[in-house]
Amino acid sequence: MGTNLRALAATVTTAGVLTTALLGAPPAAGARAVPDLTPRETGTAVTGNGTVGGDLLAGHGIIRPAGIKPPPKTEASAYVVADADTGAVLAAKDPHGHYLPASTLKTLTAVTLIPKLDKNRKVKPSDEACNVEGSAVGIVPEPIYTIDDLMRALLMVSANDAAVALAEANGGLKKTLADMNAEARKLQAYDTVAKTPNGLDAPGQRSSAYDLALIARAGLAIPDFREYISTKVAKFPAPKDYLKKKKKKKHRDDSEASESPAPAYYEMANHNRLLGSYKGMLGVKNGWTSKALGSFVGAARRDGHTILVVIMHHPGGFWEEVSKLLDWGFAARGKAAPVGQLVTPAPDPKPSSSPLAVRPSTTPGAADAGAAKARGEDPASKGAGATTPLLIGGGALVVLALGAYGLRRRRRTPGDADG
Repeated sequence: MGTNLRALAATVTTAGVLTTALLGAPPAAGARAVPDLTPRETGTAVTGNGTVGGDLLAGHGIIRPAGIKPPPKTEASAYVVADADTGAVLAAKDPHGHYLPASTLKTLTAVTLIPKLDKNRKVKPSDEACNVEGSAVGIVPEPIYTIDDLMRALLMVSANDAAVALAEANGGLKKTLADMNAEARKLQAYDTVAKTPNGLDAPGQRSSAYDLALIARAGLAIPDFREYISTKVAKFPAPKDYLKKKKKKKHRDDSEASESPAPAYYEMANHNRLLGSYKGMLGVKNGWTSKALGSFVGAARRDGHTILVVIMHHPGGFWEEVSKLLDWGFAARGKAAPVGQLVTPAPDPKPSSSPLAVRPSTTPGAADAGAAKARGEDPASKGAGATTPLLIGGGALVVLALGAYGLRRRRRTPGDADG
């Protein structure tokens, strides 16, 4: 962290100003603001050891190393560029900010369920799963799908219906969501709360660019995950004469109705536009809703090195910007001090013994008090407008303050929506 402190000083000197990345100052004039739909207290993932991934990642603005070309501009409200091999965070913007993840949350669904479900098992989706809104692969309530088919549809074409069918195969929505949130805690993705298995917006659901990078990195370590995200075109089961068979079911008993003919197949193509067009692209996942806006998690590998890029809350087309961020990541890797680190899974994910993130609170100041308590400080000894200290280097305390603003200021995130 001492290196990061020097990088910080160099960045401040070069820019001539103290940026929002470290002081939580109001955005510059003309800066695009995040939609203020549901106000919440600060939600940066904080443990007894500081901000998850490093104290510099508590910043809300652009966080970058000094001494090299800055990362290219993007309209995304948050992003992370990281070395997936070493876990080094090369640059970021509001990395722990809470945003609606849209379909990028499907990466957590996959990472959670791939190890739990037999890929060759056949399942019969419920009517509820078949009628899920949004992007779908078009499943029907027939036992013609394998877990492998559904997982491929989940990650290739962002199938919301396949996500619910997979949750059913895992014991139901309630159990699957509990498993997903437990997996997030295990990965130390403390900004993430899953309320749906497909990323459709729901009250209380959220993630962060940092967390999505952690989840994607975990996925890249799973062979089946890597296969699914990198597949350009695949066959998916289609029922033969389903509509005719459905009419006949009314006049047949249950045993006859449960029989299904061998399926036909149709092709589905991966929604990731960079597959095949960006050199070394491995894939991962994109997402969009009217309130989450555009989000994307991407990984590419060149010359034995893998770079991860995550963007969240992007108002338009982001493919070119992602390509430039990936290019910058490959160029920056190994040439500058990292601004943070993608942490490894917690050794004990049990809530009673794992470090907990400071969560949003409806009580003003409760989150800051919780963070202080996690660091072993006495919240009562601080005034209401006290500035939170930033721990940098070998135990040294460096306090950065500007008026009434502190490192962990109140922040707002996009509201909960229907994803």
